[in-house]
Amino acid sequence: MTSGDHSAAGRGTLLLADISGYTAFLQAVAGAHAADMAAGRFVPEAYPLLTSLLDGIVGRIVPPFVLSKLEGDAVFAFAAEGELGVRGQSVVDCLTACYDAYRARLDEGRTIMACTCEACGSIGTLELKFVVHHGPYIAQSIAGHHELLGPEVTVSHLLLKHHVAELIGRSAYALVTESAAAQLDIPLERALPITERYEHYAPVRARVLTLP
Repeated sequence: MTSGDHSAAGRGTLLLADISGYTAFLQAVAGAHAADMAAGRFVPEAYPLLTSLLDGIVGRIVPPFVLSKLEGDAVFAFAAEGELGVRGQSVVDCLTACYDAYRARLDEGRTIMACTCEACGSIGTLELKFVVHHGPYIAQSIAGHHELLGPEVTVSHLLLKHHVAELIGRSAYALVTESAAAQLDIPLERALPITERYEHYAPVRARVLTLP
């Protein structure tokens, strides 16, 4: 995208890092502290901790990826074809390092939380999952951020709704599509195959790599 352009066609790797259980957790915390929050006297510690978790994710994946935007409980990033500085095992290492940092920040936050209610205490159940896809997109520059659009961008988001839990339970994982694995030469020998189907799209074949 050149200076002055507002949109341009591109192709590259699409990455989503999503905190599983985020919405249900916030609803539980809001319910447990509804009276104090309504009176404006109290902000549950869970809120700044979740912000810290998202900051930590961005700090680990940008670079080598470029941040597109935050989407509530998810970080959406991308790398144009030929511009991603990691390939092969290095991609797995990048995601693993992000997950390790996420767990460390989560565990540290739990130890300093003063609130011991059941809702706030359940923050330790939040897990991190990744979706790695590759394909074409349209990039639009809006307020200094890269807004990505297109069918493959939609597919990458649809892949957050899947049947992975039936394979591995509630473990942290990276779901890597065949297109991303082939483009980035990601080693997936120990990953489990999965095929997801969504209305209006061809079946999406991918591999599920459990994170340590």
